Amino acid sequence: MSCATKKQTIKTENNTSEKTTKETSKADLTAITEVPESKNETLVDTEVDLIPLPPKPPKQLSNFKEVIHNRWNTILQKHVSESGNVDYKAIKNESEFDVYIDYLSETVPDDTWTKDEKLAYWINAYNALTVDLILRHYPVKSIKDIKDPWDQRLWQFGDTWQNLNDIEHKILRKMDEPRIHFAIVCASISCPKLQNEAFTASNLETQLTTATKEFLNDSTKNELTEDHIKLSKIFKWFKKDFEQDGDLINLLNQYADVNISSSAKKSFKDYNWNLND
Repeated sequence: MSCATKKQTIKTENNTSEKTTKETSKADLTAITEVPESKNETLVDTEVDLIPLPPKPPKQLSNFKEVIHNRWNTILQKHVSESGNVDYKAIKNESEFDVYIDYLSETVPDDTWTKDEKLAYWINAYNALTVDLILRHYPVKSIKDIKDPWDQRLWQFGDTWQNLNDIEHKILRKMDEPRIHFAIVCASISCPKLQNEAFTASNLETQLTTATKEFLNDSTKNELTEDHIKLSKIFKWFKKDFEQDGDLINLLNQYADVNISSSAKKSFKDYNWNLND
């Protein structure tokens, strides 16, 4: 007999069968190996099918704080190139994009979320809302063609109407992680590229490191040699963030492909605000 149809012989007697049935039902017949003999029992060949355990409930998604970004991840993989070019027209036709924005607004982080979970959430939110802002005015050549682009309160998160400035300056920057400046994107050519995957808490350290290295070593964004650095104006605008743990050169040398001298001359590149499409 196969394991799936395995049966066992139970020793019983007519006048004790009812009692045995009750006892075995309590003991869960799935694991019957022996029925104790009493002095009144005689051997009777009785076959009983092993009762299978009830099926396990479907495995619940263990971390909804990451699962909520699945739609965004799919959209990014479909419509953002490896170099960060965004197909806004295609995203505009994605009904799932609107669903994601709505879901974000209904799933605001609270004090039970870890720092990395909050960071991943708000980085994704900033980038998605920036795309949404562009789509509300598309076609457009630059985010700067939109009136007060970073101050428009277009999205309700819980009881608060958010704008991009508040998410960046009142939420993300207060979390003391300067690499967020290479993860959030202002829809412009000189910005860090929009990554074509969603940020998640479990991969955040790797993702922030990758985004920082890619931006810093992209010669269209920064020009680095041992004795001279021509940097993105991001390093000028957010100087305080990059020097909170020491000298800027020390920070750059953690991610740059070249070793920059502490006495290197510094200047800044012009910023290209044209759309990153």
